[in-house]
Amino acid sequence: MMPSFNAILLAGAAAMLPLGAPAHAAPEEAPTAEIVHPHDDSVIDVDSEAYAEEQKAKMQREMDEAIALIEKMFDTSDLPPIDPARLTLAERTTAALIPNGSIEKMVDNLYGKMFKTFMGEFGGQSDLLLSIKTGVETEQIAALDEATKGQIADMFDPHRKEREEQITKVIKPLISEALADMEPPMRDGLAKAYARKFTGAQLTDLNSFLATPTGKLYAGEWMALQADPEVMVAVIKAVPPLVTKFIERAPAIEKDLKELPKEKQLSDFDDKQLGKLAKLMKVEVSVLKEQRDMWNSPVEDTAEATEAVDVADVATAEAAADAAEAAADSAVAVAATDYDRGNWSEADRQRVEQLEAAYLEAEAEAVANARARLPD
Repeated sequence: MMPSFNAILLAGAAAMLPLGAPAHAAPEEAPTAEIVHPHDDSVIDVDSEAYAEEQKAKMQREMDEAIALIEKMFDTSDLPPIDPARLTLAERTTAALIPNGSIEKMVDNLYGKMFKTFMGEFGGQSDLLLSIKTGVETEQIAALDEATKGQIADMFDPHRKEREEQITKVIKPLISEALADMEPPMRDGLAKAYARKFTGAQLTDLNSFLATPTGKLYAGEWMALQADPEVMVAVIKAVPPLVTKFIERAPAIEKDLKELPKEKQLSDFDDKQLGKLAKLMKVEVSVLKEQRDMWNSPVEDTAEATEAVDVADVATAEAAADAAEAAADSAVAVAATDYDRGNWSEADRQRVEQLEAAYLEAEAEAVANARARLPD
């Protein structure tokens, strides 16, 4: 419930932005907005109906994707059927718990305070905005009284009060309409949840209580009380101790996580495990084996070259360095060979280029290790 409410507030705040444009800016003074398409030289008229329809379609696709994700997260396809008689009782319960206008009442608990605070902070009189407009430090502005700040803000926008009232007048009905649209599906979903959670007898008891004067009062207030100022302040004050606990226990948490076995890489799989993996993924085992061996080989070559230097004397180390350098030069020459790769697949080309890069890096590291062990 609360995420939807937060989303509505954000949508309302976003909707306010274009409404905050100066009232004296006449429509004919604004130039037609244009966008240059990144893939060609065409210009898109953002004021055209075609562009508007395209953006609406794009937004609809994004909303459909979000809804599909939520449906996947809260999959209800495997739930058993609901007893019709129990659902009827639950519908009476939720009709009482979510009467018309109850969601808006909850929002009003915040709307009258949060929205007005928001308007005060971004309506031209806040210390931050006055600092941005004048270049004077916020500390100096904070020392001014509110009446003086109001006079300063009025110098920049003499019509700001009317503008704030107009924004409120436009946004609030829109939010009310959106919240009213939410109530029927919310009642429907909650009725199904209640029908599954409570028995018929329990639902009858609930409905009897909600029919009493006290029950009616509770039904009309329980949702709004979630956004009651005392509730909101209490919840906010509970956050810092929670954060502090995580900070204090961070070393222990980190230690516990480090003690967990490390995740396996493809290079850790033997041929039998690769075969099982290939069967699960429905790919040829050779594809996985080639990928595994590609990353294993350069690392092993580097380790062998470094180990050889460790056990050699100075003369051997110098020879190893020269040999490694020669091998690197040879690898460069091979990589630069003028093969016709035009008919290679993209996957083959990428694998070859990765192997070349990894081989050159391994040889360069071997050269550096060998050179480092030579006397100054």
